[in-house]
Amino acid sequence: MATFLGSIVLLIAGYAVYSKVIEKAFKIDDSRKTPAYTVNDGMDYVPMSWWKGWLIQLLNIAGLGPIFGAVAGALYGPVAFIWIVLGSIFAGGVHDYFSGMLSLKHKGAQFPQIVGKYLGKFAQKSIVIISLVLMVLVTAAFTAGPAELIAQISPISFLGAIVIIFAYFFIAAILPIDKIIGKIYPVFGAIIIFMAVAIGGVLIFGNYSIPNLTMSNLHPEELPIWPLLMVTISCGAISGFHSTQSPIIARTMKKESEGRKVFYGAMIGEGVIALVWAAAGMTFFGGTGGLQSALAAGGPAGVINEMSSSMLGTVGGVLALLAVIILPVTTGDTALRSSRMIVMDSVSKWFDPDKKATVIMATVVLSVPAFLLSTIDYSFLWRYVGGTNQLSATIMLWVVVSYLLKEGRAHAHVLAGIPALFMTGVVATYFLYAPEMLNLDYTFSLIGGGLVTLVVFLMYVRQMIRHREVNVRKVLVEPSN
Repeated sequence: MATFLGSIVLLIAGYAVYSKVIEKAFKIDDSRKTPAYTVNDGMDYVPMSWWKGWLIQLLNIAGLGPIFGAVAGALYGPVAFIWIVLGSIFAGGVHDYFSGMLSLKHKGAQFPQIVGKYLGKFAQKSIVIISLVLMVLVTAAFTAGPAELIAQISPISFLGAIVIIFAYFFIAAILPIDKIIGKIYPVFGAIIIFMAVAIGGVLIFGNYSIPNLTMSNLHPEELPIWPLLMVTISCGAISGFHSTQSPIIARTMKKESEGRKVFYGAMIGEGVIALVWAAAGMTFFGGTGGLQSALAAGGPAGVINEMSSSMLGTVGGVLALLAVIILPVTTGDTALRSSRMIVMDSVSKWFDPDKKATVIMATVVLSVPAFLLSTIDYSFLWRYVGGTNQLSATIMLWVVVSYLLKEGRAHAHVLAGIPALFMTGVVATYFLYAPEMLNLDYTFSLIGGGLVTLVVFLMYVRQMIRHREVNVRKVLVEPSN
């Protein structure tokens, strides 16, 4: 219990203290007009209040991610608490804040555009493909799960449920953001918060004994913590998917000082939610062995339903049902919307992005592969979402490093540089070791991942030296002007 409560306190303290350090590194200026006012196209650029933006951002980046991922990560035991806390404060918060604020700085630019600005055109073209693949996979995976449940509890077939969900996706993706997303998504965001608070309250005040910290790997199958835990729990620690969602809200913000609350604050909120569900997973079933059996029998949705119904009664059962259907649908919707925005930005030289026909065409083009993928085994999709997701997160952190170096922000670049190196090691090792990737020997994967990280570190040092020399020359030249 002490570890769980201490972890929540640390997350709150991280927001109160470290978010201000990150904000200072960016250097906000509320006198600058935001894209919500300078562009204001009535579609994606629409001013909204910060609290509404925070709730929508939380829903967009979370959905069932910090619930399903945290429950799966709970198989490793209380060591998951360490990753959630440190990941959220020092990696995820940094990633989310800068992905949103750099978008704000560059007129609501999408993730690939920001990558191109700071890492070059080749990186931009590559990340367009990676981002679109990730968005299509997320849209498909977050459709199949709810459709499967709808088919189980209603006379609607699985395929029929998918058609209904995609019809909603299409409508929500082509309508102005304040018509559906701005009106009802804050309510869904509140549902996530209510469920976490309710489950957390029962864990604390009920007859439950949340395990305290141990560095032991408690995974029943003894799967290695590094790098699998960091990929299993992404939403709730650091997730590249967030960098594709932050521009949606960046286009609605009224002033720059709202960024700390909206972006860093939503990440910390997601971290708290992940903590609660991880604690519930490793407590409710009497240990990681019981949790694994429950996951094998009913999957993540069945586990969430069993815990919610038992701990919260009828209300919990209803909320769990709503969550398992509605929350992934809302994430799939915004994934499709953000991918539509990426495509429109990429083809703006040839097509007018302000025309409704362009919006509809881009949405249709992206919906087709997502629809087809959603009809196959979605557990297969999830195996590829994880690696692609954390690769995107790593790239975004290196974007932040490049931005801070170019801006000459003293040693502020290490705020992103350290987590960027950490995630480079995670991704490199994962791509070598994971069964769905190269499936190499674990020891070989550790060595290979370490070598890749070392090479990237040396490149990082080289860039630090180069930018330091450039900044020194600027200081020497400026007085003579």
